[in-house]
Amino acid sequence: MLLGLVVMWGSAFMLTKIAVAGIAPDLIAASRLLVASLLLLPAARLFAGRPAHGRKLWLFMLLIAVFGYALPFSLISWGQAFIASGLASILMAIMPLATLGLAHFLIPGERLTPYRVGGFILGFAGVVVLMGPSVWSGLANGENPRLPMLAVLGGAFSYAVSSVLARLRPAGDALFTGAATTSLAALMLLPLAIPSLSLETATRPTTAQITAVVLLGIVSTALAAILYFRLVKSAGPAFVSQLNYLIPPWAVGCGILFLGETLEPNHLYALGLILAGVLATHLERVRR
Repeated sequence: MLLGLVVMWGSAFMLTKIAVAGIAPDLIAASRLLVASLLLLPAARLFAGRPAHGRKLWLFMLLIAVFGYALPFSLISWGQAFIASGLASILMAIMPLATLGLAHFLIPGERLTPYRVGGFILGFAGVVVLMGPSVWSGLANGENPRLPMLAVLGGAFSYAVSSVLARLRPAGDALFTGAATTSLAALMLLPLAIPSLSLETATRPTTAQITAVVLLGIVSTALAAILYFRLVKSAGPAFVSQLNYLIPPWAVGCGILFLGETLEPNHLYALGLILAGVLATHLERVRR
């Protein structure tokens, strides 16, 4: 199941890169969520237990829909219209480190330790190496030559916020939560994507691009969510955390093999620094 998730989530970067070549990023995000919700809603109705309806529970679902789906899907899709899929996956590897930082302030008992601080420093150094010194001079001049990279990085931090919200939310069935949050996110993005729909009918996306969007919804969103919930329940979150090491190399490899992408040396250095930062935070668990 772990390797299945690596393939499903790691391949999402390649599929998004294929789709953005002919489909607007906002339409990709909305369509992906719509396909996923159409699959998850019947599954939740058949197999999920309905939680007690409460304002607090639905408030958390609404926030998770924003930060776990609508916002990151939109930011990452837009960013990948300008940068390689492998580069986007390396930027996304910063997500678990961002989660630890937010948990320090928002989750009782989750305090920053020397291991976690060391991981943050390594991860931040990796982002600096990845983006290069030109981004800072560009910001100083009022320009931003790395805006797509910052958008993907924003998607990673959005996922971090969602992870914290998922831990703080009231207890509820995981499948029901997945169906509800993807459906809410789809409802948020569909009105924003409608203007792009008229443009897509004029440009006529290719079969490969449409297929990529459908696969994003079925495989990388709906099926991956179900598999993730099952894996966490059976193996525990510590085992699932290995995804942080496996997804970036898989996504980079897909970009090289299937899209003809190339990585510069600083990309590999950055990947090493970011993954070393994630490893540093996990060494704390080993020593306990």
